[in-house]
Amino acid sequence: MRIAEALGRGRPCFSFEFFPPKSAEATGALLSTIDELRELKPTFVSVTYGAGGSTRDLTLDLVRRIKRERGLEAMAHLTCVGHSRAEIARILDDHRDAGVENVIALRGDPPRGETVFRPAPDGFAHASDLVAFIRQCGHSFCLAAACYPEGHIECGDRNVDLENLRTKVRAGVDFIITQLFFDNAFYFDFVSRARAVGIDVAIIPGIMPITNVDQVERFSKLCGATIPMRLALELERRRTDPEAVAELGVAMATLQCAELLDRGAPGIHFYTLNKSPATRMILTALQARSR
Repeated sequence: MRIAEALGRGRPCFSFEFFPPKSAEATGALLSTIDELRELKPTFVSVTYGAGGSTRDLTLDLVRRIKRERGLEAMAHLTCVGHSRAEIARILDDHRDAGVENVIALRGDPPRGETVFRPAPDGFAHASDLVAFIRQCGHSFCLAAACYPEGHIECGDRNVDLENLRTKVRAGVDFIITQLFFDNAFYFDFVSRARAVGIDVAIIPGIMPITNVDQVERFSKLCGATIPMRLALELERRRTDPEAVAELGVAMATLQCAELLDRGAPGIHFYTLNKSPATRMILTALQARSR
């Protein structure tokens, strides 16, 4: 199933993001998580891709298993990091031969220990270049891409960042998923600005339920997301009480998602961190509202 087709059916689409485990034990735990979340009937799930292609084979294997063994639609992440055009062409052929229909094309982060992105020899410097290459190769993948409601952390001008997104979409993107955010005002403003410059594909908000204060602070700093002051203060009060943090995180994310859906968001993409309880509680509450 091409994900873009599901986005046009008038019902909210819910999806989950996982990363490939690196041990047999972790793989078993992740498959258990997927089984628990499968009961919620997500539209699709996505599987991330390590820096420099470090999890390339794991990503494809997990996508295959999710599709064949769990009966869920799965989207494979693909980044520019560390790959030449020829290598990316081979990866795309592997995806096609494995029956993968959906790919999210990303520039990717610099490998661990590096702070500046450097394209590989005969590789790509931008996700828009990767998208264009995939289309030029004649592949029929449904293509997704990333966007940043608060602006890309490496781009100091949000208008320039939006123009870069428009270039990426015009290269052949079917829908886009946002980086995590905690203030819905950023999403609604971003959608309005995107529509004003002619970006008309679906924009799915990406939500990460907060379950650990240190973790969310680290992720927010890496991607440039703002933690609203009131939320930051409430998290600080609970920092040493993991259960209280998780309860607050679920409550806040549920309210956040409800407003997004009520005001027209096409669905929610959950950054699960390979865990099910928080996402399960939030989505169960959201689905109960629509009955």
